[in-house]
Amino acid sequence: MPRTGLARALSKLGFCSRSKAVELIRAGQVRLNGRVCRDPEKPVLLDQDKVSVDDSAVSRPALRYLMLNKPRGLVTTASDEQGRDTVFSCFEGHSLPHLSPVGRLDKASEGLLLFTNDNTWANRVTDPATHVPKTYHVQVSGLVDDRLLQKLTEGVVDQGERLELREVSILRQGEKNTWLEIILDEGRNRHIRRVLAAHDLEVLRLVRIAIGSLGLGDLAKGGWRDLSDSEIRPWLPHPR
Repeated sequence: MPRTGLARALSKLGFCSRSKAVELIRAGQVRLNGRVCRDPEKPVLLDQDKVSVDDSAVSRPALRYLMLNKPRGLVTTASDEQGRDTVFSCFEGHSLPHLSPVGRLDKASEGLLLFTNDNTWANRVTDPATHVPKTYHVQVSGLVDDRLLQKLTEGVVDQGERLELREVSILRQGEKNTWLEIILDEGRNRHIRRVLAAHDLEVLRLVRIAIGSLGLGDLAKGGWRDLSDSEIRPWLPHPR
């Protein structure tokens, strides 16, 4: 039977983040099988050992799967050392288990962001081997012609990394800017912004509208909802 470290176990059980678990353990607030344990790496059998925090038993919560329409200006983290507002501010006032974002959107980006306490499901969504397509609508300064569109599809090498866009097409153009639809099947840090910057294109807005067949739809900015069974099913290891 596989074992996991105590701090990671608390995270897997949905109690708190791994970093917060380390704090609680070192402060002597966590008991393993009735005894205080101050070792965050102490091996634990999740389905056998008993874990408690401040004398309250920690059990595995029901699995939750949410989508959020992330507003611009929020960072994708539970807490921020610089005191910036985070995506978790959108959940304030709601009783939810500890959830983790599935992938990221940078502070200036908007749109579809998933959250869950099912690590296996999250890993299947983000695993590069699964090549789950992610669709973005991106407004850039300036007009993009067919020649530039072709260059964008060829990809770039930036900071030693090969960055490619699976598909790029023009949605619409104004007098001074262009809306592009960009599809990725991988996602490196600031992937789209780096490719566009290599071609001197300034990003004005970047909105993720879909992950695989899961679309943002008409969900309001800053709004969130639970995913349906049919939306969850494609990334379950054993579809229910």
